[in-house]
Amino acid sequence: MSSHREAPEISKDPVADNTDVYAFVSPNDPNTVTLIANYIPLEWPPGGPNFYEFGDDVLYEINIDNDGDGRADITYQFNFRTSVQNRDTFLYNTGPISSLTDPNWNVRQLYSVTRVKNGRETVLGDALASPPCNIGPFSTPDYDTLAQEAIHVLPSGETVFAGQRAEGFYVDLGSVFDLLDLRPFQNLHINPMAAAPGVDGTNRLNVHTMAIQLPKSMLTRDGSNPTNPADPRSVIGVYASASRRKAIIFGSNGEVEEYGPWVQVSRLGNPLFNEVIIPLGLKDFWNSQSPNKDRQFLKYVEYPEVPQRLVEVYPGVFPDLAAYKKARADLVAILLTGIPTGIIPGFQNATGQTPADLLRLNMAIPPTAAPNFLGILGGDLAGFPNGRRVTDDVFTIELRAIAGVTIPLVDPSFTPDAAASAVTDGLDPSSVASPFLASFPYLGIPYSGFYNPS
Repeated sequence: MSSHREAPEISKDPVADNTDVYAFVSPNDPNTVTLIANYIPLEWPPGGPNFYEFGDDVLYEINIDNDGDGRADITYQFNFRTSVQNRDTFLYNTGPISSLTDPNWNVRQLYSVTRVKNGRETVLGDALASPPCNIGPFSTPDYDTLAQEAIHVLPSGETVFAGQRAEGFYVDLGSVFDLLDLRPFQNLHINPMAAAPGVDGTNRLNVHTMAIQLPKSMLTRDGSNPTNPADPRSVIGVYASASRRKAIIFGSNGEVEEYGPWVQVSRLGNPLFNEVIIPLGLKDFWNSQSPNKDRQFLKYVEYPEVPQRLVEVYPGVFPDLAAYKKARADLVAILLTGIPTGIIPGFQNATGQTPADLLRLNMAIPPTAAPNFLGILGGDLAGFPNGRRVTDDVFTIELRAIAGVTIPLVDPSFTPDAAASAVTDGLDPSSVASPFLASFPYLGIPYSGFYNPS
């Protein structure tokens, strides 16, 4: 949930709240790319009887920019519709659910997938089944099988999944929002306590996931299969969004009617961008904008607030980057334009001069046999900020970058403080209780409401 509840308005609208975006070359099929967008933050597994579901009134989109202008060249749209089989019961299910067509399953969701390319809409699949939530051993006794049934191979060549998954983003939310009182470093804080391991604030929570796996050639601007990391055609930019109708009317009979064009209410490319880069007064506005308009937010990337806060809450520990007095060209490259050739040997994911918050993936770089969860900071060119894998520790990577560890990439005269290279919330992929999967859709089996601790 790298972008959960990050803006005032979207915090009141969880069904449209885009929490995480992932883009990576599929490790089980390196000729394909997997794109994942998560919504609905902090799902408490026992939260029935109206369990979590996608919004029938939300347009969900995964967007791909393959020519570097910050605009979507290819968009995959997901539209959902809910069907209640028996309106005379309060129950989500009236018995064990053994299949996606089991009559015991009362509240079901179907969806369509539409590809928009060059302004042309093509419906790729309709009436695709989403699996139920993971309720417990009596209601959903073989959840893994139900989820596997909900993986659909489309005639056009894409594989899709939409349904509940275990939250894969691990972060110590409690310490982060307590004025960055990071537990491994809290002995150095303005209110010192003994150093301690991190506590995963998203532990045993779920999200709702839309995932699509497709051949690389479907994503490049010319239909080629990228093999040369230095070729600009190998790089794509990815972001996800959610939109609602412009007008909503609440009737006196409890019904809701919607009118007008779709209006974007949430978007996400790089993790934590709106969360920690954009100031509070602009967060709702940022969510409404297309990435190609992100030049208006450039100064917040060039002069971020977090380094100043680190100096305030950890006196004498982190460097005072206010004294650096230079625009953060390293962060602009990482977050807004991509990293150009010559900065990191054998790597680039640049998309040109248009500043845009996009998750940039060089598709010609193959998956790593033994991934390092610190991504490029850990010497693994297949990891964040080259796209984002489900196991990448994006919080630690971005925190270290913002603290100054990546400045020498563009300014060799700068030497980062040792603390910038070591700062962390103390978590890693092993913090996630539900194991990540080795194949699509990669995020783990959602936590059961029955077994979830109170």
